[in-house]
Amino acid sequence: MTVKADELMQLVVTAAEDKKAHQIVALNLQGISLVADYFVICHGNSDTQVQAITTEIRKQAESRGARVRGIEGMDSGRWVLVDLGDIVVHVFHREEREYYNIERLWSDAKVVEFA
Repeated sequence: MTVKADELMQLVVTAAEDKKAHQIVALNLQGISLVADYFVICHGNSDTQVQAITTEIRKQAESRGARVRGIEGMDSGRWVLVDLGDIVVHVFHREEREYYNIERLWSDAKVVEFA
């Protein structure tokens, strides 16, 4: 079963919301990057919350048949990257998100509006 990129992006956003992620932003990178169709960026206020958000995203993606290609940074819980193929998720600790500000690096991408 293959999940479409836009459906998977919404699933990721919902999973992050379920774990009380802060300032969830989805960037549409179609036509801008060959890396992924969407970046989803959010943060937690503690290492434990970052890990919980990441775990929920992985669990929900796998339950829909999406392949998790890799997860990096889970041990430290400061900046976790989840590679879902067409979707790349960045789950930051609040301090790291403020420092790296990757939304600024991808400022030419369109921000996806959620329902």
